[in-house]
Amino acid sequence: MPETLLVDLYAAHAATGARPSTIRVWLHRGHLTHHGHDKAGRTLVDLNELQARLTPQAA
Repeated sequence: MPETLLVDLYAAHAATGARPSTIRVWLHRGHLTHHGHDKAGRTLVDLNELQARLTPQAA
């Protein structure tokens, strides 16, 4: 399993193209794990978990 790579929503957007508002909805619905906040109060998510959610699953 890949190591946890915590980033804020805007860094996640820059890395994946997923809009921060979409990531917030997924957090609210429980599709992604919320990993707290950084010192500036920004929400943190695991970039690897987000990328796995964005990757189409083989049928």
